[in-house]
Amino acid sequence: MAAVGTAAVAEAPLTSIRPMPRADAGVVVPPARPTITAPAVDDLVKQANLNGKIGFVVSDAKTGLILEQRNAAVAMPPASVAKSVTALYAFDSLGLDHVFETRLFATGGIKDGKVQGDLILAGGGDPTLDTNALAGMAQKLKALGVTGITGAFQVYAGALPYVKSIDPSQPDHLGYNPAVSGLNLNFNRVHFQWTRSDSGYTVEMDARSDRYRPRVTTASMKVVDRDLPVYTYVSGTTGIDEWTVAKGALGNGGSRWLPVRRPDLYAGEVFQALARVHGVTLPTATVRDAAPTGTAIVSHASQDLSTIVRDMLLYSTNITAEAVGLAATRARGVPVTSLADSGAAMSDWMRASMGASAAAFTDHSGLSDTGVVSTQDMVRMLQTAKPGGVLHQHLKEVAVKDDEGKYNEHAAHSIFAKTGTLNFVSTLAGYVTAADGNVLCFAIFTNDMDRRAALTRAERERPDGGRGWAGRSRWLQQQLINRWMTVYGV
Repeated sequence: MAAVGTAAVAEAPLTSIRPMPRADAGVVVPPARPTITAPAVDDLVKQANLNGKIGFVVSDAKTGLILEQRNAAVAMPPASVAKSVTALYAFDSLGLDHVFETRLFATGGIKDGKVQGDLILAGGGDPTLDTNALAGMAQKLKALGVTGITGAFQVYAGALPYVKSIDPSQPDHLGYNPAVSGLNLNFNRVHFQWTRSDSGYTVEMDARSDRYRPRVTTASMKVVDRDLPVYTYVSGTTGIDEWTVAKGALGNGGSRWLPVRRPDLYAGEVFQALARVHGVTLPTATVRDAAPTGTAIVSHASQDLSTIVRDMLLYSTNITAEAVGLAATRARGVPVTSLADSGAAMSDWMRASMGASAAAFTDHSGLSDTGVVSTQDMVRMLQTAKPGGVLHQHLKEVAVKDDEGKYNEHAAHSIFAKTGTLNFVSTLAGYVTAADGNVLCFAIFTNDMDRRAALTRAERERPDGGRGWAGRSRWLQQQLINRWMTVYGV
């Protein structure tokens, strides 16, 4: 492992530390470049006007030498920067070529167009399975000559532990906080659409894709004459997600995605509808607890893990991170029944493989603020993963901004990193490359946990002051990187 070295300077310099040419006898020396002044760190921090904690580390990627640091060893919530750890954890545990398989098992043969026994839709933990993929499986089933079954239609989701929501402290209606299981569909979200007419509102709940729009009953919506709260949720006794929405919040029409809490039943209902379109009649899906038996007669393979992770880091999809992280932990032979169990396993891996000392994850997406890691640990990981390595290749490019917060189209450096945002938590970690190819590893964490803790559950979607605080934090991140490129970049 490439250890991170000791700090280069006791006090952060204000000017570039690039060496100047020296005059030797008989040598014509070109004019020295002017000294380039960079703002002091304390001045940038003061200008950002952030309450709470600020921690950062920047190191030379080639030597591991720490160039500047502040609160480097303090454990803080990483927000979605945790997904970069999950990416490496999954690559190490599963391999870049790993695919997730969703299969249809038949407990008996096919006779006279019918499966002689049960048909089982068995998830393999694929976080990217969508309605189009299920339609393709229904089409394959039809191609086998199947028109029905003599037994039960069952769904199996035991490939991964069932988690009702990633972070229970979040509001119920947030689509980025769904359930996780071994059988997932449409990122475990259902599409809610409403239309106003003279007689009131028409609502639809469906599992739409670009080609299909099957309606579902595993999630229901009722418009209620009130102003607040906008949404209420209860889980019905039969696994149905029962929602109400305030009439005063609907306007003339609109739509949004809502989280699904029983993705196994949701996927079963959608597959039943799609099979019917293709001439295959199935009974209502029931849940199967035991691993499927019989013969796999239809299968769907996901894209490879490399592609899945690249999209996860680009779009910061929480369910992808959780499913991939849980699958990685199970592949390592660690028994897990919760996200906290799996987060602890990833923490152990980071300590053993990356030299981390403060890693204590409670999930794989960073959606919960209970998981922590230090900026020092993050930079050690980036150093070990190496610039140009597999993580660097999967990170997204982050636009460079000037001191006014405007995009700098003419910037000489490039940033490939993972961003992270929670209410009053903002993080950034990755690689910054200078014009001459020199690379720095960095991690910047900011948070105001007292202000975050004071929020009610209902305030967590759009808290007062949250947007401005996050904007100032992102400004500070950019200015620190601009400073480092000025002082250490070449």
